Amino acid sequence: MIYFATVHVGSPRWIDIQLGFLKRNISEPYSVYANLEGVPGRYEDRFDRVVPAAGEHPGKLNLLAAEIAAGARPDDIVVFLDGDAFPIADPMPVVRTALDTTALVAVRRDENATDRQPHPSFCAVRVRDWERLHGDWSPGHCWEATDGRLVTDVGGNLLRALERSGDSWTPLLRSNRVDLHPLWFGVYGGIVYHHGAGFRWAVGRVDLADIPRLHTRAKHVPGVGRALRYLNRARAQRFHARTAVNAGRQRDELLARIERDPEFFRELV
Repeated sequence: MIYFATVHVGSPRWIDIQLGFLKRNISEPYSVYANLEGVPGRYEDRFDRVVPAAGEHPGKLNLLAAEIAAGARPDDIVVFLDGDAFPIADPMPVVRTALDTTALVAVRRDENATDRQPHPSFCAVRVRDWERLHGDWSPGHCWEATDGRLVTDVGGNLLRALERSGDSWTPLLRSNRVDLHPLWFGVYGGIVYHHGAGFRWAVGRVDLADIPRLHTRAKHVPGVGRALRYLNRARAQRFHARTAVNAGRQRDELLARIERDPEFFRELV
């Protein structure tokens, strides 16, 4: 049995899209467990089970996994799937091949200033391995980004669990031929589409590398450094707002195409 675990926040706009692509591309028996925090309307009957939960994304995913594992068999497969992600082809041949030799298969977003961790936009793991690893989607464990800073994100502690146990995992890498954005609107391994930031402010780590900053040799002069930090923060805030507005406009335009045409992804691959 395949169990999909997905989270939708504040909006129902991805529900029918995601469920439609699952129905179109999953040929094996499956169930969908969902969390629908803040989603207006009555959508509970669209899913096999809705698990109430509030708070941050990792905690919701961990709870969904625990609820699935409580009633599943050890060899059953849990597929974590972001609310704005869905398969564009049958993913199970790739998943089963990967799980024959590794603990899990997941999106890895190398393009996001070199994220190293499994990403929950798509991650498949057998129930027994999730429990053996003490799977946890929380951030915490750090790695070095392209600019030398230590960073963490959702999936950081899962990466550390894999490292600690010595287990290998199979990454699904971005396979776009056409990139409308360096991070959003990604196809991974030719089997899954992730819109990106479908429920939040559309600024990724890769965008932050382009923030314009002021530099001056006088930054250590009393008063100058503080003024410089203030100006850089103001520039960063303006950059964030402009980047998010532009990405949001592009995101909404592509979402309209997805609603009209289930073959939309062919322009990307």
